[in-house]
Amino acid sequence: MYYIKRPISILGALLGLILLSPIFIGTIILLFFVNKNGWKGVFFTQDRPGKNEKIFKALKFKTMTDEKDANGNLLPDADRLTPVGKFVRSTSIDELPQLINILKGDMTFIGPRPLLVQYLPLYSEEQHHRHDVTPGMSGWAQVNGRNNISWTKKFELDVYYVRHIGFWMDMRVFFTTIRKVLMRADINTTTGQAATMDYFNGHN
Repeated sequence: MYYIKRPISILGALLGLILLSPIFIGTIILLFFVNKNGWKGVFFTQDRPGKNEKIFKALKFKTMTDEKDANGNLLPDADRLTPVGKFVRSTSIDELPQLINILKGDMTFIGPRPLLVQYLPLYSEEQHHRHDVTPGMSGWAQVNGRNNISWTKKFELDVYYVRHIGFWMDMRVFFTTIRKVLMRADINTTTGQAATMDYFNGHN
């Protein structure tokens, strides 16, 4: 599967960067000014575990500012999420820089989403299997609820994908992802006081 999937991923990422370059460039310009931090306000990088839990730098567009309170602490996510950032996130434009991660081989188009490194010691033995394959920009969990399902269900779906990986599974995820992005479905930009899904604590 890898020897077929990797060339397709490279070709798809190159084509995507070319076709989506107007959106890519426009987003860079908007975030440069809206996030009020120059180039530091455009891109966001974070360590994420990839295949076999090898750590890599995941790249995204930055959807929140770095605004802090009087004590120097970052404001809550919801207060730092600008209207532009909310739109970029709800349309999944924030994920476009990960096409570069695909070219580098850190990611692929379809696979379990790469999550935070600090979650690694919290996984059960079963949940660790989500790292048996290369992580993706979209996965089985994303097209079956994304941020609107529990962590437990998300990991069940990720492991299900790993155990049923194949061409037709990837095609199903790919076309469902396109439909959901166009419909802007299952995207939770404000959950309570946070603008992102709650952190995984090993239980929920």
